[in-house]
Amino acid sequence: MALSKPFLGLSICLTLLCLVACAPVQPWERGNLAKPQMALDPYPLQSSLRAHNYGSREAAAGGNAAQGGGCGCY
Repeated sequence: MALSKPFLGLSICLTLLCLVACAPVQPWERGNLAKPQMALDPYPLQSSLRAHNYGSREAAAGGNAAQGGGCGCY
């Protein structure tokens, strides 16, 4: 029985500490908190250019809906 009291006190303290750490974030503050490393595609322009070049060379439709011939024309 002696072990359960300190464990209960510790679990209550940890729970309260976790609840205090939560804070509401306003929509206009989210851009300041977002990290570029967390983006699904950190370089969207570079990825778009690579997809365009790949579609032009392969003359096939990829996942980006780009269609065209091997010459790069659409």
